[in-house]
Amino acid sequence: MPVTTRRMQDMTIDDHTLTVPLVWRDPADTRTIDVHAAVVTREGGESLPYLVFLQGGPGHEAPRAFHSPSGPPWLDAALEHYRVVLLDQRGTGRSTPVSDRDLERGTVELAEYITHLRADSIVRDCEALRAELGADRWSVLGQSFGGFTTLSYLSTDAASLEHVYITGGLSAVGRHPDDVYALTYDKMRDASERYYRRFPAHRDAMRRIVDLADAGEIVLPGGEVASVSRVRSAGSALGSNDGWQTLWRLLELDPRSNAFRHDLSAAMPFDARNPLYLAFHESSYADGHATLWSAERTEPDDFRADPTLFTGEHVRREWLDTVPTLQPWRDVTLALAGFEWPRLYDADAIAASDARGATSVYVNDVYVPFEFAMETARLIPGVTPWITSEHEHNGLRSGGDVLERLIDIAHGRRVR
Repeated sequence: MPVTTRRMQDMTIDDHTLTVPLVWRDPADTRTIDVHAAVVTREGGESLPYLVFLQGGPGHEAPRAFHSPSGPPWLDAALEHYRVVLLDQRGTGRSTPVSDRDLERGTVELAEYITHLRADSIVRDCEALRAELGADRWSVLGQSFGGFTTLSYLSTDAASLEHVYITGGLSAVGRHPDDVYALTYDKMRDASERYYRRFPAHRDAMRRIVDLADAGEIVLPGGEVASVSRVRSAGSALGSNDGWQTLWRLLELDPRSNAFRHDLSAAMPFDARNPLYLAFHESSYADGHATLWSAERTEPDDFRADPTLFTGEHVRREWLDTVPTLQPWRDVTLALAGFEWPRLYDADAIAASDARGATSVYVNDVYVPFEFAMETARLIPGVTPWITSEHEHNGLRSGGDVLERLIDIAHGRRVR
């Protein structure tokens, strides 16, 4: 495994590139991909245990190893206790990435390729990397989709994990994606109404924007004629601690101005930088099901009737026709929506894993519903939940206090 070493501020970063099977479960399939990880060590921490970070997404690479504010705010807290392994999950970053050039493979071949990039395969990559590093066990920090991946880890290789830290990532186990998306609409309804109670004039501002979008009069810098559903998706900002500020700044602007068009483009959650994020986003909730555009099918009547209600990570099929940079991914995304995804989780194995650690469960999480998160928390009683309304879904990225608290809980230095 090639390793290069560099210095960054007071950290040593060892870059590892490991060639692994594309299809872990079929030895006869000889296809391979590369997986990249940066192992970050603070001076004096060379003998600390490893903590592997699993990024949210799906389809996003790990953050880069800089001190805050340029790098992840939790990194300094993690380096007090661990050597941190920043894994670019397969298909992202400096691992073999999925990008527009892969469209040359054709729809059938590329869709099949992407089916091998899910959480269960990421776990196998982690195990190969752990073995290469010579670690008998290590700990894991899973944010959002990284927490989903951690649950898959507990389903198959729990013995490899010393401590488990999950932030906003206790996915529903054994439920249909429709159950999850139906509940996320409830969360977005509540978030929308809370926002409008604080800023009632912005409901009329949103109505004006919706009318302009419906008339095809909002053209974004990249040439996209913003649809009503794309405008509403800017509500995904309400899933972060300070996301309401993003919406406030946007809705204060003249919707015909350059500033508005550029800021709206930046506020919408799905773009072509990370095509996997849209192409198989719904699969992250598919514990043994085809998704079949679950977010579309479960949209409640009041959301259809009232376009001022914001949406979150609710993918829409129409974007494959109306967003120029997503149009090339249309056929692949449609094919993946019909794929019957295998099971990700084994509830009995998770319950028998004897996992130890701590998890932050956000009461107002619009992406990972509190009710299902608590169902999953009951499967892993040794992973203590810190239930809080102090943070939204991005609590880990708001500073080092969330991770420091979870570490303290896991090691018995505080109760909650």
